[in-house]
Formats: sequence, C-alpha cells, structure tokens
Amino acid sequence: MTSSLLLAGLLCSLETAAGADLPASAPSLDRGFQLLYELDFDRAHQVFVAWQQQFADDPMGPVSEAAGLLFSEFNRLGVLEAQFYEDDRAFQARKKFTPDPSLRDHFDAALDRAETSAATRLAKDPKDRHALFAMTLASGLRADYAALVEKRNLASLHYTKQSTNWSQQLLAVDPSCYDAHLATGISQYIIGSMAAPMRWLVRLGGISGDKKIGISELQLTAERGRYLAPFARILLAIAYVRDKDKVHAREILVSLRTDFPQNPLFTVEIARLDALP
Repeated sequence: MTSSLLLAGLLCSLETAAGADLPASAPSLDRGFQLLYELDFDRAHQVFVAWQQQFADDPMGPVSEAAGLLFSEFNRLGVLEAQFYEDDRAFQARKKFTPDPSLRDHFDAALDRAETSAATRLAKDPKDRHALFAMTLASGLRADYAALVEKRNLASLHYTKQSTNWSQQLLAVDPSCYDAHLATGISQYIIGSMAAPMRWLVRLGGISGDKKIGISELQLTAERGRYLAPFARILLAIAYVRDKDKVHAREILVSLRTDFPQNPLFTVEIARLDALP
C-alpha cells in the first residue's frame, strides 16, 4: 500500500480530559466518531465543538474537530473508495483534487489549536497521554491531507514519520492505547509495500517498514481499538483488495455495513467486489 493509506485519524483509548467522572450531560467523543463513520458530519461537529466548550484545555477537542473536517472533505471528494488503492499505478495516476479553501482554513486552525495546547501540556508533563495523542493525530491528519487531497507525497511521508514517532512515545507511556498502533501499522505497511529502490531511499530518511508487521498492527487496532477500530477495518479491507484476497476483504466490508448501515461506501464496495471475476 502506498502513502494513500496514511492515517485519517489516530484517536487513542484515553480517559477523558476531565477525568473518569464526567457529568451525564457531557458530550461523548465516542458518539462523535460514531457519527463520522455514519457520515453525519454536522452532528459530529456539534459534538466536538461541545467538547471544546466544556474542556477548553484538552487538545482532544480541536484535533477531533480537525478529524471530522477531514472525513467530511474525503467524503465530498470521494477519496476513500477502495478502487483508488488497488495498485500503485492507480494511486500514482490519481487526480489532484480541488480542496474547499474554507474547510482547509478551519482544518488548519483546529490543528494549530490542538498542537499549541498539546505543546503546553507536554512542557509541564512529557508523558501527558492526551498531549502525545494530539500530536500523533495532528501529524497523521496533515499527512492524509497532503497525500490524498494535495498529492504531495514527500510532505506526506514527512508527517507520517512525525506521527509514528509520537505514537511510539505514546505507546511507551500507555501500551494499552491500541488505537495508536494504527500510526505505526500504516507506516510499516506503506514502506513495506514500496518497490525496493524506493524503500531504500525512504530508509535513508529514517523510515523503515515491513508489510506483515503493518498488517498485524492494523489488526490489533481493528480488534482492540476504541475510536479507530472501524477505520482500521477499512484499511485492512483495502489491503486485502490490493492483495487480491477477495474473501477477507468482503468479510470485513460486510461487518462494516452491518455496523454502519447509513454509510453507502461499504455496500458499493461489496457490489464492486462481487462483480470481479
């Protein structure tokens, strides 16, 4: 898989910023991401804004808002369809999309707020899980936007390396943050799937990869992740399509369709797989 499979979200299984005893009226980030997978972007945005109003010093709020904006733009542009990733030639031939400039401005502003808040918290506590999470996700979202919307592959790899470094720091602090394995899993798979000369060049830049390790890390997030388990399943389905493993790809897509019937992507991709010889 090429850099097209950069993370579009690396939310970690963390406690809430205000602690375990949230008021009953507190917004739920779990619900916000459920709405994203259902393509209900407006309601998801409302959840993330409400979170920021209640927990202004938590970088989880603005970085979640940025994730919602990116998912919305991906949906508008149609960049998550699995056929775009069937082979490297299709990825290289993908068109450069025309982004929504207003959404891009809001996306960048949300990421800037998240990174500023996270940096402040890390200055006080280098092991702050929420801050490490926010930095992991922010770099991943920037990588996604650079690769899939702007077609800036080198910039995307730079952000991917940053995201992987942050995720490794986070996992050192909290090994049970299974969603963080998505960052390292994608990086391992991307680099491990490159042609040998390209892998060599990328490794000179300090990025290494192994396709099998990448798959195992994605499977770990898919099975035990909290926010990002569904997205890990989407990426695994794409990986199986690329590997011509129609049976496993279809199995995952059917389970996603069952969990998120409002999302037409899974029905469309199942039909496309069924039409293959």
